[in-house]
Amino acid sequence: MNDFQLKLILSILGGVVFSFVFILLAFALPLENKKHAIIKKPKGVLEKVSFSARKNNK
Repeated sequence: MNDFQLKLILSILGGVVFSFVFILLAFALPLENKKHAIIKKPKGVLEKVSFSARKNNK
């Protein structure tokens, strides 16, 4: 086997392994964050105003 064929085979195998890693990562990593944010109840007047302003902007 000459040098060119060996380089060709190794580059194809490298590409296959590299693609396989990214395919596995696509299945392993979540698409969206499913954690629920814990929102504490506002205590003071300023916290209530700030909370209502943030809630209305969404």
